[in-house]
Amino acid sequence: MSGTLDGSQGGTVVVTLSGELDAHDAPGLRELFASAHERAQADDVSVLLDLTQVTFLDSTVLGSIVGLLRRVREAGGELGVVLPRGSALRIFEITGLDSVLTTYPTRAAALDA
Repeated sequence: MSGTLDGSQGGTVVVTLSGELDAHDAPGLRELFASAHERAQADDVSVLLDLTQVTFLDSTVLGSIVGLLRRVREAGGELGVVLPRGSALRIFEITGLDSVLTTYPTRAAALDA
């Protein structure tokens, strides 16, 4: 798993993930998401999860994303997800998460919104 907390960009804390993400990566993702959530709360900004470089993700990773969504919303924030066409978008469509999360085709579109 490769994941980075890119810091704030235009009032948004950006988390970038890449590669194949599965149960093995879930603990690290939860830590990364917790850091992003803390920074977003401290700066009173939203969180953007960029999945442009993700080639695969499983249900444990989806659960971690839903956990982040819950924490962000409970704190009064918003979570956006960059989901270009591809396998990650398809998984979000199949599970219905694309209707629960605010999704964007590109990072630029998300930061402009």
